[in-house]
Amino acid sequence: MKVIIMKAVFIDKDGTLLKNVPFNVDPLLVSFEKNVIDGLKMFDRYGYKKIIISNQPGIAFGYFDEPALDTLNNKINLLLAEQNTNIDSFYYCPHSPAGQIPQYAMECKCRKPLPGLIQKAAHELNIELKNSWMVGDILNDIEAGKSAGCSTILIDNGGETEWLVSKRRIPDYIVEDFLEAAMIICNE
Repeated sequence: MKVIIMKAVFIDKDGTLLKNVPFNVDPLLVSFEKNVIDGLKMFDRYGYKKIIISNQPGIAFGYFDEPALDTLNNKINLLLAEQNTNIDSFYYCPHSPAGQIPQYAMECKCRKPLPGLIQKAAHELNIELKNSWMVGDILNDIEAGKSAGCSTILIDNGGETEWLVSKRRIPDYIVEDFLEAAMIICNE
């Protein structure tokens, strides 16, 4: 019998953790959003696993391959290690129905706003979703988190441009930056 004991913060990568550079896998272009380091350190102090949940359709479009994304994710953790923090796990969806690479050009259950990646991470890492959070900069992130059973925070930094609202797309909180999200999560 698997014991579920962990709590986590699921974090969107582009526009939430990192400044959004579309389809970027160049480690030299990695820069963190405002107050990310302080927020991650707060999660460390409060015992949260930190997990990236990211759509990466650039793989399906042939803009980059999975090893290039792995290199980028390694660079992120190297930079974070210099600040005495880290990301515990990276989960990404390589699919897009409009993709050019046949093995990735498909509908799937892991592409946000669907909750597949969050559910997979929770299963593999023994995470209790009702005590976990999804933090993102667009409503697709919020919908994925709500659908998985997490609480949600939207960082309103201009990433969301459509504002297609439904019950599952209304965040529990709306904040201005990552540290504000961390303060809410750690004080719940």
